[in-house]
Amino acid sequence: MSIRKRTWTTGKGVEKTAWVCDYVDAKGVRRLKTFAKKKDADAFEATAKVEVREGVHVADSDSATVEASGKLWLASASASGLERATIEDYGRHLRLHIAPYLGAARLASLSIAKIRSFEDDLREAGRSPAMVKKVLVSLSALVADAQERGLVARNVVRDMKARRGSSERRQEQRQKGRLKVGVDIPMRDEVKALLGALSGRWRPLVLTATFCGLRASELRGLRWSDVDLDKREIRVHQRADRFNDIGRPKSLSGERTVPAPPMVINALKEWKLAYSRPVIGRDNEGKPIREDAKPSHLVFANGAGKVEQLNNILRRGLHPAWVEAGVTVDTGETDAEGKPILAPKYTGLHCLRHWFASWCINRKEDGGLALPPKVVQERMGHSTIALTMDRYSHLFPKADDADEMEAAERAFLA
Repeated sequence: MSIRKRTWTTGKGVEKTAWVCDYVDAKGVRRLKTFAKKKDADAFEATAKVEVREGVHVADSDSATVEASGKLWLASASASGLERATIEDYGRHLRLHIAPYLGAARLASLSIAKIRSFEDDLREAGRSPAMVKKVLVSLSALVADAQERGLVARNVVRDMKARRGSSERRQEQRQKGRLKVGVDIPMRDEVKALLGALSGRWRPLVLTATFCGLRASELRGLRWSDVDLDKREIRVHQRADRFNDIGRPKSLSGERTVPAPPMVINALKEWKLAYSRPVIGRDNEGKPIREDAKPSHLVFANGAGKVEQLNNILRRGLHPAWVEAGVTVDTGETDAEGKPILAPKYTGLHCLRHWFASWCINRKEDGGLALPPKVVQERMGHSTIALTMDRYSHLFPKADDADEMEAAERAFLA
């Protein structure tokens, strides 16, 4: 492997200079790579020597384009059995965000500087910070798949993220801001009012979300076989995605057993007896006629015994209950009678999961469970304790610093 200087004169009499790295790759093929600056040629030579020796070097001409590698990546994701929703997200990221900017680029030509420029292009095109982050995760997975296929020697996206390290995560957390009670997390009086306004089929579902902290997908995929009414426990072993396809939780930590308070257990018993059988028709008064066979295997199934749509839970169950409970905001619009149109203050089901976390954390004298962080992590199904603390550390009770200092002073002077 060597570097030589090449000089030539253009047709207009201008002298040009370049630096050529001449080497033989791991396949025994002679390669030439040209650089405008000697320092760039030296850097490439140092890297190429190591890659050729380890058998991982990929010449530019052998490297596939990002778009072509993306198609292989999607095929791999599909063959590995990933959820339909995940594969569709990957395909959308490749089609709408990655291919328009990097599709024609060869994988071997990617550098940290080019990925940073790609980030800037996405932001300038109006992509949100959250979307930019998701696209970079997908791009990193794409390059990792290509690396395993021998189409590229290194994953520059992963290298860039490693260089940024934990400082980027802390910066993102500061930008996102802490979850606020009364804004992101319902207040205790608001939750009490909500529970008082619930009735019918939505009551056991919302109670389970409130006092067990299950995600919406976990509630929709919950089976009766995973509810132990005698031990007062709910086991989370599966979830339903946005296409109503049933699958396992996204992480091992998502599989967990959560204790359920008596209020939830009683509501589930009533629901199982009265409401969980599929509707097979209507009587003369329009009331549902339910099948006499065993109930649906899903706890919160729809009228046909299938997975309930999240939109139905919100539009028909949770939102009307918030409005009836008086936990609303004024939309600024009026109805035909001139009365203000009110909307629920909290629009998603995830706010109840945040409330459950705060209930686990709060002191017993404040009506909470006063659980330690590790137990909160387990009940929430978080993959790491860092995730729990990033979101909820400010909710944990703080010790009285003045009392601690006084005690330390007494111990020191004793």
